[in-house]
Amino acid sequence: MSNHRPLSLTVAAVVMALEGVTALLLGGYVGVETVIGKPDDVVSSIFVAGFGILVGVALLWVAVGMLRTERWARSPGVLTQIFAVVVGVTLIQSDQRAIGIPLIAAAVIGLVALLSPPTTDALYGDHQDSL
Repeated sequence: MSNHRPLSLTVAAVVMALEGVTALLLGGYVGVETVIGKPDDVVSSIFVAGFGILVGVALLWVAVGMLRTERWARSPGVLTQIFAVVVGVTLIQSDQRAIGIPLIAAAVIGLVALLSPPTTDALYGDHQDSL
């Protein structure tokens, strides 16, 4: 772990944290609606709520890893952004551009930040301790 965190890695952590908070909020919303509403399928609603909350917590954990300049955080961060692009494209194709376009924009910013030379150097550069 390095004490030097470039701006690019901080940007990636912020994107990841925003995605995590969004997933938590959406999962919580579905959970509340499941309890106070009348869902067609309670089991599916509970699963979606739990999944959203679990994903949100995981994304926030990855964001913390990025802020700590942990090498392991990069791979799940990159995979998350790739999935976000796919979801964003699907949303756009479903005429939900207001959600899809910002999601793709955030994912591209996250990918660029995670794959940038300063991030790579901070995570894998010569100043790292040997394992």
